[in-house]
Amino acid sequence: MGNVEGFLSRCAEAREAIVRMREPLVVHHYDCDGITSGSIVAGSLEKMGKPYRAQSVRKLDDGFLASIAHEPEIIFVDLGSGTAGIDSLAGNVVAIDHHQQKSSSRLQANPHAFGFDGGTDVSAAGCAYFVFREFVELGVVGAIGDIQAPLRSLNALMLDDAVRQKAVAVEKDILLFGRNSRPLKQFLLYADEPYLPGITGQDDACDALLRELGIEQRQKGATGAEGGSAALRQKSAEQGEAGSEKWRTYSDLSFDERRALVSSLAKLVAMRSSQEAASRLVGDTYNLLRMPQGTLLRDASEFSTLLNACGRNSRPELGVSVCLQRAGAYVEAQSLLAEHRRNLRAGMDFASKNTQDIGKFLLLDARGAIPDSIIGVVAGMLYAGSRKKPILALSLEAPGKIKLSTRGTRALVEAGLNLGKILSECCAQVGGAGGGHNIAAGATIPEEKLNDFLKEFAARL
Repeated sequence: MGNVEGFLSRCAEAREAIVRMREPLVVHHYDCDGITSGSIVAGSLEKMGKPYRAQSVRKLDDGFLASIAHEPEIIFVDLGSGTAGIDSLAGNVVAIDHHQQKSSSRLQANPHAFGFDGGTDVSAAGCAYFVFREFVELGVVGAIGDIQAPLRSLNALMLDDAVRQKAVAVEKDILLFGRNSRPLKQFLLYADEPYLPGITGQDDACDALLRELGIEQRQKGATGAEGGSAALRQKSAEQGEAGSEKWRTYSDLSFDERRALVSSLAKLVAMRSSQEAASRLVGDTYNLLRMPQGTLLRDASEFSTLLNACGRNSRPELGVSVCLQRAGAYVEAQSLLAEHRRNLRAGMDFASKNTQDIGKFLLLDARGAIPDSIIGVVAGMLYAGSRKKPILALSLEAPGKIKLSTRGTRALVEAGLNLGKILSECCAQVGGAGGGHNIAAGATIPEEKLNDFLKEFAARL
């Protein structure tokens, strides 16, 4: 266990420094954790009545840092700690981040400085929560979106606060997306977190599995939707109602039906993937009690997926508006979700057929096949925490530049793996830039340096 008091004291120091700012520029990352942490900062500044400007970026490169060099006050969120360039900025800088540190001359609320692991103990959203003590449910969503479940250490302290505030309720359940919102067949057909080999994307296989288990996809009985509100009628139409029947969701199943379905899926995943992957089908789920019922915002995992859809489709500012429940934002964000999940399914289909074992690590060369905006997500989904070697995934970031994403497991980290350190060292040798966590990291390198990078990467494993 790290130094909790020291970390919380640093968070309080960061808050005091931000309170003294007049009109800061908030710079945050574009993924779910970056969006939630940026939203906590933005929402907290709004509660203070303090004006601010916000900007989302994919990375802090020299060009971007040069563009903000004139700013007198900057708050970096889910960014900054791994970038020595922030030391050269002339203005007042505060970083709220959970990545491994390179720079230490600026005020940073960073768990690594106090003996915690930012890859597993707390996300940037959690750090932002401890700085402001506001929007605790967004801290939970950020941690879930950053694949830090089950929540432990500083995340667990935050969760205790959330439960005590009656903002979050925790229960054990299946972890597939759409427990309350998707008809059973779609629930299985579109499963990608986790991926179900032989079921995901296989229409006939979904029908066959439900028939084999004796689970009816429709339930009889009038719903009363015809005389209800327009919103209820729309929800009923989306669920596929026909007359007095409607499509059942996972939440409609009896206890015995749920148990049979989960057991069958676990056996399938264990056979096609691994026992560890199967064990990840069920876990803690987090219901956000202050969010609107009947929406994706009610479930932390589904909320995180919605935010990733915004960020990975170049609309992170929309994700911030969703977090702060601004008018019209949720409906607009939903339109991005279907495209995001289609892209993930296509990416998983490619990755499952094109990942190679090349000795010390697994290699997924997805250049031209999987967008750089989701390559890390696909690598994490494919990896599923069950491999005995790290995975390195490649995509094209821009002409002549390769985006690299790496993933490991907690067992590998406990055995000494530090992907953030490895990527940083490799990039120093080939003229790239990279870093991150010990369990997950990313980088950008010149395309012509790929072979040199692969040699350096293998040599450090």
